[in-house]
Amino acid sequence: MTLDPSGSAKGASPGDPVLRVTGLTARYGPITAVHGIGFDVAEREIVTLLGANGAGKSTTLNALMGLVKPSAGEVRLGGVPIQGKPPEEIVSLGMGLVPERRRLFTALTVEENLRLGASSRRGRADYRASTERVLQLFPVLERRYRFPARTLSGGEQQMLAIGRTLMARPQVLLLDEPSLGLAPKVVEQLFSLIGELRDQGVTLVLVEQNVAAALELADRGYVLQTGKVVLSGAAATLLESGELLGSYLGAGGSGPGSRGAG
Repeated sequence: MTLDPSGSAKGASPGDPVLRVTGLTARYGPITAVHGIGFDVAEREIVTLLGANGAGKSTTLNALMGLVKPSAGEVRLGGVPIQGKPPEEIVSLGMGLVPERRRLFTALTVEENLRLGASSRRGRADYRASTERVLQLFPVLERRYRFPARTLSGGEQQMLAIGRTLMARPQVLLLDEPSLGLAPKVVEQLFSLIGELRDQGVTLVLVEQNVAAALELADRGYVLQTGKVVLSGAAATLLESGELLGSYLGAGGSGPGSRGAG
């Protein structure tokens, strides 16, 4: 494996996907939560993983990040296999996860949470530039910079969680249920900012309960059912096939208020 000066894994050929997942299987003890799934994510693309509760979406993200050790399959980041590596090494190679329910250090300030996000080798490379980028993207964090994270609203905390992960300068950003528990206007603002990240060159994998909003934002989607990919295609095509999606996501599954954790 070789690294470019920014710390990214090198080895992909031009035109290869930034992230390639092949035959990924993940288990919790005797229970198989993800059954040999595969998908590709191209540079500056947003791919969304959809499915009902327990479909294996969050487990997939955790397996990509090394938080759950895959029992089979391959994950390539920039052409380099990363499955089985510890999470801190995966972060240094250019992938980051914004976990479900944010998991901030709420007693620490906004500044301290951001500094923790930059603790990897990749993040320490240009701390000042990373901080300026995050505060420009989320101006409210600059206004609350010295405040404890617990004093922030739900939407502000989600912005901080994303900003903390961006401090490690990921090439691929995994987002797990970013709209969970947020008001519709806040969700609209947040999704606009996620689209801006793509415009800035970040590649994203999105697990999202709001199926309609996810498909309106994403380029492509994969529908999971009991840990298997059962449907995939262009996001616009999936968005138009409400009846087909509903058969996998449940009643109203393609609507803006649908719930899809798991």
